[in-house]
Amino acid sequence: MYRFLATPRWVGLGLVMALVAATMVGLGFWQLHRYHERAAINARIDAAQTADPVPVSKVLPPPAPGGGGAPPATAAWSRVTITGVYDPSREILARGRTVDDKVGYEVLTPLRLVDGSAVVVDRGWIPPAERGASARPDVPPAPPGQVTVVGMVHLTESHGGTVEHHPDGRQVRRIGMAAIGADLPYPIYGAYVQLDTQAPPADARLVPVPPRYENSWQNAGYVVQWWLMALLTLTGFVILARREARTADGAARDLALSSGA
Repeated sequence: MYRFLATPRWVGLGLVMALVAATMVGLGFWQLHRYHERAAINARIDAAQTADPVPVSKVLPPPAPGGGGAPPATAAWSRVTITGVYDPSREILARGRTVDDKVGYEVLTPLRLVDGSAVVVDRGWIPPAERGASARPDVPPAPPGQVTVVGMVHLTESHGGTVEHHPDGRQVRRIGMAAIGADLPYPIYGAYVQLDTQAPPADARLVPVPPRYENSWQNAGYVVQWWLMALLTLTGFVILARREARTADGAARDLALSSGA
């Protein structure tokens, strides 16, 4: 009854559907890999909330002109401590940044260390100026003198672009350490630090930027979706084959009955 499966038409159909199903299974495994990657990032964020901070030099490669070496991915979200003096003359605003569904700026201020290098510190988020997005917002000044910062390491953002020099200050769209480092006259580390706490305390007008958790469950949903589609593809082939077999069997019976008559 199933001898038709050996015909070229059905062999070709079976190979195509098997290839489609295998591709879907492969895509499911890729999404599973992304799920584990994103879940690991979220676990590091959670662990950093209560971890004891370590000196930034123990986490990041040494600073260099134009930005130090790229840190490993595992350095992201490490909780570090830094002591130095802010350089407000080289402050940069990262525009188009969203906190609590509001678009504003993140304030990036180099923190000069005793060895002459610096770490770029994201001091927090501020809303745009009331005069409009084209006007410079009121930026709370960095405290003078020595400060100690505790925060989380953020890796450089892709497509960092360049530092734009405006009459009222410097701005960037993406926080790229190579671009920022090229605009600074001293060596900097290859990642920046998102401020958590500071001594003396940070200005209350600066809104802390919350950790950006990865949506790992979206990838888990895609895993189920791809593997279910692969199963449906193979099931569809079986249904087509059984329907063809019943049709062929019915035709054979009709032929037998007509012959007997």
